[in-house]
Amino acid sequence: MAIRKRFGQHFLHHRAILERIAGALAPGPGDLVLEIGPGRGALTEALASRGARVVAIEKDRDLVPVVRDRVPGARIVEGDALALEWREVAGARPGEALLVTGNIPYNITTPLLDLVLAPPRPARIVFLVQKEVAERLAAPPGNKVYGALSVGVQAVARIEKLFGVPAGAFSPPPKVDSAVIRLVPLEAPLVPDPLIPAFRRLVVGLFGFRRKQLLRGLRELTGWPAERVGVALGLAGIPAAARPETATPANFSRLLAVLIDEGWQPN
Repeated sequence: MAIRKRFGQHFLHHRAILERIAGALAPGPGDLVLEIGPGRGALTEALASRGARVVAIEKDRDLVPVVRDRVPGARIVEGDALALEWREVAGARPGEALLVTGNIPYNITTPLLDLVLAPPRPARIVFLVQKEVAERLAAPPGNKVYGALSVGVQAVARIEKLFGVPAGAFSPPPKVDSAVIRLVPLEAPLVPDPLIPAFRRLVVGLFGFRRKQLLRGLRELTGWPAERVGVALGLAGIPAAARPETATPANFSRLLAVLIDEGWQPN
């Protein structure tokens, strides 16, 4: 079967790695699992063998019957994961835990992360992503790859970079190495769900001035005078001379709360 480059298809075929991914998600018998992009069904098969109730979303219509034949016990839904409501597709009952996994296309990693971390969040998420993205997601403050993506994800979930996956484990091999990450949503996210858009606006905006001190970057973002910005930073417990890459997700969360209390209205 021909590879469709427009879908970013790279099929993982290494059996031991597939089993490690299934083990990292750790579904028990009867657990509901949503798989994004099952491809030819190798991971689907590994998940179903553990007794999980597997539902998979596949965009490539030619692959849908392939997976159905390979894993008859799974339910395969043809569609675009970016355009579907995942819990509805999975048939999750209100309050039922959902586990999410997949070898996700690298060109849509960020929007897929936005979707999977939108409330109501899954109980666990295990994704195979580009190694560079995994490093950015897990980076601590002060790390050279720590940025807005790191802050946004770490504010709502605990992230673990589990293990690397070489290009040779795929067919065809991608031009980059990959890594498996596990996300476990926090019981108490650092930012209330209704404020997530404002939090993103703040974090992305300040990292747009990452070479500037927060005092100056926040002035440009809010349009406030230096004195008013300095007061807000002080109330948030952040030094005015700090730069965005040194601030923790909790720092950004406190800063957002102060800014809103002081009258900031993000667009």
